[in-house]
Amino acid sequence: MASASRSTNREPAFLLTPGLFFLIIAFFFPTFLLLAQSVLTVGPDAGELTLEHYQKAFADSFYAGVAFRTLRLALLITLICLLIGFPLAIIISRASRIVRSLLILMIVLPLMTSVVIRTFGWLVILGQGGVLSWVLQALGLVDGTVSLMRTEAGIVIAMVQVLLPFMVLTTLGNLNQMSPSLEEAARVMGAGFFRSIWHVTLPMSAPGLASGAVLVFALSISSFITPSLVGGVRLPVIASSIYQQMTGSFDWGFGAALSVLLLGATLVLMVPYLIATGRLGGRS
Repeated sequence: MASASRSTNREPAFLLTPGLFFLIIAFFFPTFLLLAQSVLTVGPDAGELTLEHYQKAFADSFYAGVAFRTLRLALLITLICLLIGFPLAIIISRASRIVRSLLILMIVLPLMTSVVIRTFGWLVILGQGGVLSWVLQALGLVDGTVSLMRTEAGIVIAMVQVLLPFMVLTTLGNLNQMSPSLEEAARVMGAGFFRSIWHVTLPMSAPGLASGAVLVFALSISSFITPSLVGGVRLPVIASSIYQQMTGSFDWGFGAALSVLLLGATLVLMVPYLIATGRLGGRS
């Protein structure tokens, strides 16, 4: 009996070991190296502790502007994905089996294509004389050519298309677990369509919306390819600034400091949000 009990107690540790080992090698060890690189000097006095890299990040107003732009765009992208993803998830959850399968295929199919290819597609659509310009001219809304390249609006449009599937799929998974009888009971009690959505569906889907929002925010604030290609050098974000420091200026210490600050800012914003939405979901 004692031997069987010890064997049972070891099973969780045995199952956890491969994932924990991979997490240490792929995440914690590189993060530790970045943290160490950000507080070490370079040059003749290499290896000494210093905060000069962080002081440079806070003293230069350029990087403060880049950080503010990155945060603002990430919050805006997350909000738009929420506003589009929640109704779309409701439509998919209530559609017939064939329509649901087709809609899910349309949502998942872009994920099977490289984000670089999708971003180059947006370059064709948003560029000077592109599809968007042609449509606006055909509708008589503009006289000349229009381009959303090198604009924040273009970055937001492209990023929403890239990240919307994550919001829809996480919310849809939560909606599929909700019993249809809850909304039916609300309708029987006199609630209209929108009131039942507001008072029943929305609170019950709060955990899925929270998970999707956190996922979209984390991916958008650290995104590099799409903001760099659509926004260009005129609208740098934190990820592109880190890339420039690491590969262009070869200032690894400063690039590591920016990486640590990006990770810290993400955690500071995400942890309270997760706690608050977790409590909301629990009450619901």
